[in-house]
Amino acid sequence: MASFVVGAPLLAALIGVALLFDFLNGLHDSANSIATVVSTRVLRPLTAVVWAAFFNFIAFTVFGLHVAATIGEGVVRAGIIDPVVVFGALVGAIVWNVLTWWLGIPSSSSHALIGGLVGAGMAKAGPGAIVWAGVATIGSAIVLSPLTGLLAAMLLVLTVSWLAVRSTPFAIDRRFRVLQFVSSSLLSLAHGGNDAQKTMGVITVLLVSEGYITGGFHVPLWVVLSCQGAMALGTLAGGWRIVRTVGSRITHLTPAQGFCAETGGAIALFAATWLGVPVSTTHTITGSIIGVGAARRASAVRWGVARSIVVAWCITLPASGLVAAACYWLGAAFLP
Repeated sequence: MASFVVGAPLLAALIGVALLFDFLNGLHDSANSIATVVSTRVLRPLTAVVWAAFFNFIAFTVFGLHVAATIGEGVVRAGIIDPVVVFGALVGAIVWNVLTWWLGIPSSSSHALIGGLVGAGMAKAGPGAIVWAGVATIGSAIVLSPLTGLLAAMLLVLTVSWLAVRSTPFAIDRRFRVLQFVSSSLLSLAHGGNDAQKTMGVITVLLVSEGYITGGFHVPLWVVLSCQGAMALGTLAGGWRIVRTVGSRITHLTPAQGFCAETGGAIALFAATWLGVPVSTTHTITGSIIGVGAARRASAVRWGVARSIVVAWCITLPASGLVAAACYWLGAAFLP
């Protein structure tokens, strides 16, 4: 017990860093929830972030905690996790998040965290520390989540176009301005359900490794509420640089197209969260927006912007992993 008392301040500090990551995740990824509804002028920016933050917070009432379990047990072997590994993983992810937020690049906070865990775990114990089957599943989501969002959004565009063939443009616009309230709510709910659970998994596996949780992996309620609250506060702070990239630079959106993009992204995220797969909300909604633009015509998508986003996706895992490894070695030298 004495070791727990000595380690309590460090443990509390690491939990604080984890919640800071969750806050930055909300800040960085708020564009995922609000960019389309703001770019179509259905909601003012301030109203949109409050709307999104509310649904981010209540997401735990809808979804289980399967994603938290995947992060806690399916990336790095449980016996490898210690405070220094968690420190390296979180700082690596935070550094990458801040850098891409500053540059206005919609990279994945989720994959930054996973890259951080892999980098810190390998820095401690080599490749044997990693649950490669779990990492492969998560890695496949880099391709599958935006592809699913893209296809779902394209199918919705075609369906909506067929149903609205006899309606006037004014009637369509008015109808889908109302429906975008629903689609943006679903997307924010899905965002909160998938992304907040990743930090829950990190905090919980840290508590398990230090002996504060016994009887197997389970997420305490205070961890759930803290993570959902931190993400909601981050969303309230808003990620305005990325809102512009996602909401207007990829393609121009009407309310009907915004509804299709948000609903397509929400469908993909709901399925992944229920299956316990930690996917990138950034990848998914970006894929959906590209799908909406491509359904109109290929030239409607600014492929140069989309290409730069894809490049950022590809380097997120290795970049955050390298920073996390360096932070692990730094932490091993100075942390008790």
